[in-house]
Amino acid sequence: MALKLMMWSKLKPQIWQWRGVLFAVPSVTALVIGLRFTGWLQLMELVALDRFFQLRPSEPVDSRIVIVEINEADVRKQTQWPMSDAALASLLKQIKQQKPRAIGLDIYRDLPVNPGHQALVKVFESTPNIIGVQKVSDTADSSAVNASPILKQRHQIGSNDLPIDGDGKIRRGLLYVNLKNDEVLESFALKLALLYLKPEGITEKPSANNPNYLQLGKGIYPIFEANDGGYIRANAGSYQVLINYRGRIQQFQKISLTQVQENRIPPNFMRNKVVLIGATAESLKDLFYTPYSSSVFAEPERMAGITIHANLISQILSAAIDGRQQIQSLPESLEYLWILSWSIAGATLCWVQRHSSYQKIRLPINVVLTTGTLIGSSFVAFLAGWWIPVVPSFFALAGSAIAVTQYIAESAAGMRKTFGRYLTDEVVANLLENPSGLKIGGDRRKVTLLFSDLRGFSAMSEQLSPEQVVTILNFYLGTMTEVINQYKGTINEFMGDGIFVIFGAPIHRPDDSQRAIACAVAMQLAMQQVNEYNKQMNLPILEMGIGINTGEVVAGNIGSQKRAQYTVIGSHVNLASRVETYTVGGQVLISENTLQDANIELQIGGQMKIEPKGVREPITIYEVRGVGGQYNLFLFDDDQRMVDLNQPVPIEYTILQGKQAVGTVFPGELISFSEKVAQLRSLNSLQLLNNLKLKLLDSELTTQEEFIYAKVMKKSDVDEHIVMIRFTSVPPKAIAVLDKLMKSEV
Repeated sequence: MALKLMMWSKLKPQIWQWRGVLFAVPSVTALVIGLRFTGWLQLMELVALDRFFQLRPSEPVDSRIVIVEINEADVRKQTQWPMSDAALASLLKQIKQQKPRAIGLDIYRDLPVNPGHQALVKVFESTPNIIGVQKVSDTADSSAVNASPILKQRHQIGSNDLPIDGDGKIRRGLLYVNLKNDEVLESFALKLALLYLKPEGITEKPSANNPNYLQLGKGIYPIFEANDGGYIRANAGSYQVLINYRGRIQQFQKISLTQVQENRIPPNFMRNKVVLIGATAESLKDLFYTPYSSSVFAEPERMAGITIHANLISQILSAAIDGRQQIQSLPESLEYLWILSWSIAGATLCWVQRHSSYQKIRLPINVVLTTGTLIGSSFVAFLAGWWIPVVPSFFALAGSAIAVTQYIAESAAGMRKTFGRYLTDEVVANLLENPSGLKIGGDRRKVTLLFSDLRGFSAMSEQLSPEQVVTILNFYLGTMTEVINQYKGTINEFMGDGIFVIFGAPIHRPDDSQRAIACAVAMQLAMQQVNEYNKQMNLPILEMGIGINTGEVVAGNIGSQKRAQYTVIGSHVNLASRVETYTVGGQVLISENTLQDANIELQIGGQMKIEPKGVREPITIYEVRGVGGQYNLFLFDDDQRMVDLNQPVPIEYTILQGKQAVGTVFPGELISFSEKVAQLRSLNSLQLLNNLKLKLLDSELTTQEEFIYAKVMKKSDVDEHIVMIRFTSVPPKAIAVLDKLMKSEV
């Protein structure tokens, strides 16, 4: 105790000595960060960025890119404008003779411009390295424009959309554009860059450090976020990047349209290069404001769209081949630290000179020198590829110098440290409102638990590449997450291809069980969207089973002080998981507990008694085909009409226990089947809900290890040796054989 008092007695004078700094710095820093979040500093920060671009030393000309510009003189020399398809076809033929790697046509050709349309079609069809443009988005002063039908059919188009900031300038570019129906279109610049990089052996792949980022060779292209750099809540849709401008059109090799038409092209001028064809003429209105447009004493200059595309292509190529740095912003936590450091500098500068007799003279000089250091260090960081905020740092420096004795704010940083321990925003919001929820432990409460799992996915994944498995899971889990969020479920865990969802924790609502059932039906309906996507990607069709149970559990923080997870524990969790294991594809099974608790109109497709492991008494589970009331959701009826086989199909099967085959192989035969169900005849006695692993003894499959997985759903009332089975996983080659058999019987 005496030691503590001694330490405090020594520390107290130090705190008092620096009291002005300690009071001013937190309040000013908080105020500046608050102003920044309002967006009031964004325009000034963007102007500072523009000035950095203009002050940066000129970069060498990018000899990999050639711009065929259409200037005013070129427009006047044409016999008609827009130039005819015949003239465009002739232009492209002359460029092709130079053997460029890629040709970018930044001229709309959604409609024919006669004469010569057929000649242009032939050029398009015979030129696999030409990329056309499509304008995807509608803006206040322009509308979407379709691509050339021929180029679109050949997948030789890219989006030429460019995001425009609030001050009308273009500082960002696109690599991919999200279309409707979850389709993605490469940008015009990326499409051309990929054509150039392909002979270099450089292709698209996800970054090892961040799978969401594109990597090409040495280059990794960070996705622009809404609050990157000086931006606040910017539109960050699709895959955007900050454009690291090389410069104006003078930084690229160029040649006029007339020179090309008159065949005045230097030898090998375009060989193995990216050739861009686009307008620079004022009358064609394809000019935009850029960072180079900021000027105090002169009229702002505008840059042609084709030059902006050239800058973005150059950025992609330079990063991929030369390792040129992208423009990146610091994580928000480091940006805050940067602002704080300048706030400390301003406060300290004033505080240490408060007793100086030359304060009125030295202070302004020191503030100017410190401001110069701030701007200079930010500019040096920009030269290295980092966009560090200048304006908020300056306000923190000046503000703390003025308000050195003020302290008006408090920090919430301690609470933010807990965010990484929780999985959902809902959990975090609940904890912020109730900080006592951070304690390890939990409380008893009634919840409804939903488990979903893809049927036969493990067997299916053995037939697919890891990339295909990831593609399937990402889209499936993304679609299911949207549905679950819609019904206010809390996703507790993704378990491979399974999902564990809680209704009733951390927030309890009276209709938890109703929403859980409605969510399950909606998830099954959403599988149609998932499978439509899979068909487009030539991926297998998926089926999902869902089990639901309601009961009391312990909900809370499980783990240690260093690492914890908000979850639920109890026998009802295990029971919900067991119920899910009894499902087949497309089924929603609920326990009697959930049925009684929901108390809502349900369409029940059937019921059965089960004896799950760990449960003393048999329980009844119910198959839900639809939910009424305010939800009004119903599953589609499966057409289970079976084809009777004139000649039964011989099979061998084993019975699965858990994930393992028992080992005994039994003979049998399929006597009728449809796409999803079949009748199996076997002298061996099979039990209801047995999981089976079957092999067709067909000549086309005898040398293949192609297994069908199925579940026994019903026993025949006529013949004790016949059971109804439901397929849970059928490999492609087995599907082909069954389809062939079905067609032969029809």
